[in-house]
Amino acid sequence: MKKVIIGTRGSDLALWQANYTKDKLASIGIIAELKIIKTQGDKILNLRLDKLEGKGFFTKELEEELLGGTIDIAVHSHKDLPTINPPGLIIAAVPEREDPSELLLILKDCVDVTQKLSLKTGAIVGTSSNRRKAQMLALRPDLDIQDLRGNVPTRIQKLRNEDYDAILLAKAGANRLNIDLSEFQIEVIATTELVPAPSQGALAIQIRETDTELLNLLKQINHTQTAEEIAVERKVLNLFEGGCHMPLGCYCKKENGLFEVWTSKAETDEDFPDRLFLRTSTTEGLAEKIVAKFAAERKKPATVFISREVGENSYFRKALAKHNIEIEGRSLIKTFPIVHILDPFYIKNINWIFFSSRNAVEYFFKLKPALPKKIKFGVVGRGSEDSLRKFGFQADFVGENGDIEEVAQEFANLVEAQTVLFPRAEDSLLTIQKSLNQNTKIVDLPIYETVIEENIDRTAADVLIFTSPSNVDAYFEANLLEPGQRVIAIGNSTGKKFDEMGVSYVLPYSPDEIGLAEAVFGI
Repeated sequence: MKKVIIGTRGSDLALWQANYTKDKLASIGIIAELKIIKTQGDKILNLRLDKLEGKGFFTKELEEELLGGTIDIAVHSHKDLPTINPPGLIIAAVPEREDPSELLLILKDCVDVTQKLSLKTGAIVGTSSNRRKAQMLALRPDLDIQDLRGNVPTRIQKLRNEDYDAILLAKAGANRLNIDLSEFQIEVIATTELVPAPSQGALAIQIRETDTELLNLLKQINHTQTAEEIAVERKVLNLFEGGCHMPLGCYCKKENGLFEVWTSKAETDEDFPDRLFLRTSTTEGLAEKIVAKFAAERKKPATVFISREVGENSYFRKALAKHNIEIEGRSLIKTFPIVHILDPFYIKNINWIFFSSRNAVEYFFKLKPALPKKIKFGVVGRGSEDSLRKFGFQADFVGENGDIEEVAQEFANLVEAQTVLFPRAEDSLLTIQKSLNQNTKIVDLPIYETVIEENIDRTAADVLIFTSPSNVDAYFEANLLEPGQRVIAIGNSTGKKFDEMGVSYVLPYSPDEIGLAEAVFGI
């Protein structure tokens, strides 16, 4: 059997990663022992990461020992590595990636579920990542983001000591260390909401370029899809010439043969980030295409029409205002309640309530329902989730995807053999209901109706965003698209209206304000 020495940092997480690699090597007939090496990043704990000299402050010493021949393999968190290997070294394998989401840990007495991310107003949040800070302030500008250094257990202890109201961690690290976090409120922030660092959650197994025998053996533990995905993310990082301190998030996921990539980039940790989502069948030229979209000189729309009112402090308005894009927001429909008193029959013996729109949430809670204690909530997307929070409830299921049929299937699997109440618009398409399994009981509750406005004025905006099929019907009853106008449709059912009309459109990944900002920025 071949024997090797693995070089690793001495933190709990680094040792977990090295031992994980050691086990992987054992499975392919390689015996390994560990050598602990201190890096610059481990020694200097009083400075923010972006204040340290140069790049690779968690990796340089390991790489020097690898080149010097005192170790055979260096195991790194992939996101700590500079995008170009030092001469003589290569990444031989990338094991399967752990969940790259962010974890927000909140002290129980600092929780406010009526607010986005369940954080009380003005909460002190610990992180030393410029990327996390920029994206968190975009979501919650009231937060006080303060520096937080140290390994994962040290950071968690600082939260216990109440130095912070909440802290942000990579979910991958918490998962790997299997830490009991039950004393905190835990919010998992999806990758579509807070874009991870390039290659977050992935490991890099680095060796000497000349060690061809070891390279061939390590191919057995390389996870091809993970390697493909992070290659895109690291190429984007490389083209932006960024290190760990750049406020850049990039996450690539291969889904059904297509590459889906989310990118978030800010100039500073307090700058409102620009967001982009792209879906493509090939990685060829993909990173270059992403970077080109962020070019300062690229022409962007001057005006955007959207078929609903847009709040003064909304994420969408701020994202567009950054580029001096004007918003013309007006709803083309009116809604009216059709139920004024809720019959207790509807909420008797139900397990779930599912909301497919913000209006459904608003009209349902106006009825002041006396809900069972163990009731669970499902929502079609983050817009409905935010509306639900205002009434003091958290969603147990949130559709992350603009594809309503995929959301429907996911929800159907979750609620099989249970009873689900659907408060809804009288003329809704019932996509979720139709996807449920036969042994799932549906309690149907139409509670409001939609009425189309008449004589709607056309808009000269460069981009037209339609938020529902009824808004499409209302606008195009008396108007046509002008040459050069582009269309964004929220959700598949709205998109189908344009399919019927033979009009091309952009479908945002998620049917919420972030998804809309990504779609407009990408045009």
